[in-house]
Amino acid sequence: MGWKETCAMDERMRFVLAAEKGEESFAALCRRFNVSRRVGYKWLGRYEEEGLAGLLDRSRAPRHHPQAIAPEIAERCLEVRRAHPTWGPVKVRAYLERVAPKTEWPVASTIGELFDREGLTVRRKLRRRSPPSSAPFAACEAANDVWCIDFKGWFLTGDGNRCEPLTITDAHSRYLLRCQALPRTDTDHVWPVLDAAFREFGLPNFLRSDNGSPFASRGAGGLSSLSVNLIKAGVTPERIAPGKPQQNGRHERMHLTLLQDVASPPARSMREQLKRLREFQQLYNHERPRWTTPRLPIATRLHRAATTESCAPRNTATRRSAGFVTMERSSSTAGSSTSTLPWRASRLG
Repeated sequence: MGWKETCAMDERMRFVLAAEKGEESFAALCRRFNVSRRVGYKWLGRYEEEGLAGLLDRSRAPRHHPQAIAPEIAERCLEVRRAHPTWGPVKVRAYLERVAPKTEWPVASTIGELFDREGLTVRRKLRRRSPPSSAPFAACEAANDVWCIDFKGWFLTGDGNRCEPLTITDAHSRYLLRCQALPRTDTDHVWPVLDAAFREFGLPNFLRSDNGSPFASRGAGGLSSLSVNLIKAGVTPERIAPGKPQQNGRHERMHLTLLQDVASPPARSMREQLKRLREFQQLYNHERPRWTTPRLPIATRLHRAATTESCAPRNTATRRSAGFVTMERSSSTAGSSTSTLPWRASRLG
């Protein structure tokens, strides 16, 4: 014999019908249905007042929400969000506090939940990323220990051309080694810039980048064709964690200065934009004061450090000149034996 299926509504209905018949005492009826007399009287009272609808379950939500957002406050938050779709809850709250400082606005997390309920939040699409680098970052105690490389991010010049500035800096001195606009962000265009920097300034021990193309890939170990070229040249690729630009903070801070100086607003033509990038590199290295004490340009500070630094060679293949290591060996990618000229202190003056 199978189990009999029942529900709370059926049980309450049978209880009410049995109570109306009056064939047994109310206390015995409650014991048979396994409810207290208080609960029994409650269901009888609801049935007498509302009929069958009184036997349905009622919402247990509180009737009063003292912490709920007032309708006019919620509508004001939604108005600002609809007027500025790119603003998040933090920006919306800051704007409202500025225009109406006497109003008590909800916290940013509550405003964010309001946007979620109203369908104003765009969820990020999950995408496949390159494998994270498990090795710790290398120590950066001298010039040419670590270089940083990244694309500033494209923007359009006044004539509609797309500008993709590639920048390379020395992590220790913050010297801007390269600042060039490339037509494409692939290995074929990035590697010649790196190769020229290696020949002029020498080989760094590590090259730090993000996980984007062409610095990393979704292949084995996250290696790309550019990182393979680096390994063959004797440079170890070093990648920051995905979504952690602060791990390359010095380079990102330089990008902010570059954006403010040469791309706000962009130049009217690509030719003029390229001229701005060259002038910015000169200004950043040789004229712009550092926010340190003493507030001297990077090149001046590097020149002072180079005059007091020992020039003892690291090994038989490399030597240090003006704070940078220069290599004296054949290039593994250029196909010809070349000797790198030392970056002497006189070049910084």
